[in-house]
Amino acid sequence: MRYLIIGLGIYGSNLAIDLTDMGHEVIGADSNPSLVDAIKDYISTAYIVDATDETALTALPLKNVDLVIVAIGENFGASIRIVALLKKLGVEHIYARAIDKLHESILESFEIDRILTPEQRAAFDLVNEMGVDSHISSLRIDDKVYIMKFRVPDHFTGMTYGSLDLDKDFHLKLLGVTRPKKSRNVMGIERSHEELLDNYEDEHVESSDMLICEGTAEGYRALYERINR
Repeated sequence: MRYLIIGLGIYGSNLAIDLTDMGHEVIGADSNPSLVDAIKDYISTAYIVDATDETALTALPLKNVDLVIVAIGENFGASIRIVALLKKLGVEHIYARAIDKLHESILESFEIDRILTPEQRAAFDLVNEMGVDSHISSLRIDDKVYIMKFRVPDHFTGMTYGSLDLDKDFHLKLLGVTRPKKSRNVMGIERSHEELLDNYEDEHVESSDMLICEGTAEGYRALYERINR
């Protein structure tokens, strides 16, 4: 995949280097020449550009990347403005870093793909998520083992859980399955929530189910590579 990372501070530069090490193509951009100079030899391309300026921002290859990540955290105003400009320019897939709840709340109003909270999750964990799928929650157990929660691949829809052999094929241990349910609160307002299924072995897989598995990042990647052939 091709990533554009705007903001090459500690978080953004580490993310860029780790993604590059995984074999992805990474383009970086920052207004600070020293930050760009420090990383230019480690990623595909690095631009010195003030991304808060719309004209300068359009000089970046926004339409030729799979995902734009706004990794700026400290400069609250710059982060918000860049996300707003990216939305204005029609960029489809955007991740943005938030440094506190207020920042996160404002970013939510833009309806971007994902809000990153690196204070709660290490950049390395995020890299492993994006190496498999963009809609995964993870908990790192040790250097190699993760517990991940992810939407069931379409490939399994209609099969029974008892027929899945994730452990044999991918060394993934299925710990649980959740399924969205609707209920009404005391005021009669309908809401959706996830319900953990009991005795799911005989249940048929539904497309909205979420799997909770324990395994390695390599196991998750092998799963997705196998079913996407």
